[in-house]
Amino acid sequence: MVAAPRLRTGRKVVAIASVLVALVFTLFPFYWMFVSALKPDKDLYDAQGNPFAWHGITFAHFQFLFTQTHFLQWLVNSTIVATASTAISLACSILAGYSLARLRYRGAGVLGWTFFVTYLVPQTLLFLPLTAVVVKFHLLGSLLGLILVYPTFLIPFCTWMLMGYFKSIPRELEESGLVDGCSRLQAMFKLILPLAVPGVLSAGIFAFTLSWNEYIYALVFISDGAMKTIPIGVPSELVRGDVFFWGELMAGALLGSVPVALLYSFFVDQFVSGLTSGAVKG
Repeated sequence: MVAAPRLRTGRKVVAIASVLVALVFTLFPFYWMFVSALKPDKDLYDAQGNPFAWHGITFAHFQFLFTQTHFLQWLVNSTIVATASTAISLACSILAGYSLARLRYRGAGVLGWTFFVTYLVPQTLLFLPLTAVVVKFHLLGSLLGLILVYPTFLIPFCTWMLMGYFKSIPRELEESGLVDGCSRLQAMFKLILPLAVPGVLSAGIFAFTLSWNEYIYALVFISDGAMKTIPIGVPSELVRGDVFFWGELMAGALLGSVPVALLYSFFVDQFVSGLTSGAVKG
């Protein structure tokens, strides 16, 4: 009888310790970026100094980032591209995922697996043929080119996620709506889609994160400094030959990661719900 409370206490200690270790491991990169962005150059480049020690705070790195680079424009570009490509991908993925999960027609299962396998094709194999397409439509060097290219890898992934979530919703709800006179689209938008909001949010967060952090297509299709996105603008403008502007790099990386971190923090409950439900049924 005495051993049971001790066992429960030991389990709680192990659980808390595991969470603390995971928390430190997760937050340490943000802490390191924050510290490096505020350190003076003499501390950043002091090889003999303690990297964890603070000898002063400076905002010169942020000032350089905002005044000597196009960082604010990069931030706007990343927001436009990520938001537009996520909206296009979700609109297509909702329809495709619903069709593959709820409608019965020949080849639906194979088509669903094809969507997932398409997502696994590496971007390094696709950017050359996509470059020819982008050049043909005169979209090279424009944000519209990125907005239309990103759904090529976002739609397969979002469709696969939403298929699993749509399967987790009972068919009886939809069938009752069809019996009451709803059309297939009305049943989808009025009955099924409101229940699938956690899944849609999960797919949207993933799509936004992937497009926000995308590197290869943005590097290949955008060359103008003012038209770049954050993942391309920060390293290309703040790494010149063998000179690394570490303070500015850390400041740009920190500010570039904040929007995605805030997005996850605001929708964490819906994200976990949509991810777990989709994983169970997918």
